Amino acid sequence: MTTRALVDANVLYSKTLRDWLIMIQLESGGGLYELCWTEDILAETLYRFRKDHPTVDGGVIARLHDIIATTLEGGRIHDYVIDGSFSGSDPHDQHVHAAAIAAGATYLITADGDFTSPGIDLDSLPYEVHGPDSFLMLVDDSAPHRVRAVTKKQERYWDQRRRSKTLSQALRDAGCPGFAQRVLQHLCHLPADDANT
Repeated sequence: MTTRALVDANVLYSKTLRDWLIMIQLESGGGLYELCWTEDILAETLYRFRKDHPTVDGGVIARLHDIIATTLEGGRIHDYVIDGSFSGSDPHDQHVHAAAIAAGATYLITADGDFTSPGIDLDSLPYEVHGPDSFLMLVDDSAPHRVRAVTKKQERYWDQRRRSKTLSQALRDAGCPGFAQRVLQHLCHLPADDANT
């Protein structure tokens, strides 16, 4: 059975994090994990994107929606019940908790600190709560060859484009300093001809 990981909107919103999480899933053929999501999570992601980019054309929003929905279709959680069992202080997190339960998720990937606040007994949750950095490092611990393969693809892609940041800087900026260091290590181990082709 595939390990399921529910990805929260605050993680899915980041292009850097979204690209790494999806690319690693695809690289492993879904064997490492399957990212799960809901329409609520996707709507929150798109809302935040629109809020941060008020003048972007509607087609950009539609493409972002379609890319996420199509690429992660197998992980879509169609229904879940908000039963009041979530002990966190933010009522807006209840749908995420309920979706993680409905998905049978092993992991919840979130940058929302409320999920690790003192009022929540993490041991009582039926899933592990990870920030994107700890989740990606866990993946690298389990399958460094998959992460290295994605690192190689990412480096090739970004070498063909003008960019103002390195892969590791983009990850640090996205709140993943530990995983950024791992990516640097993978880059150092890529043969010179692989890193530049």
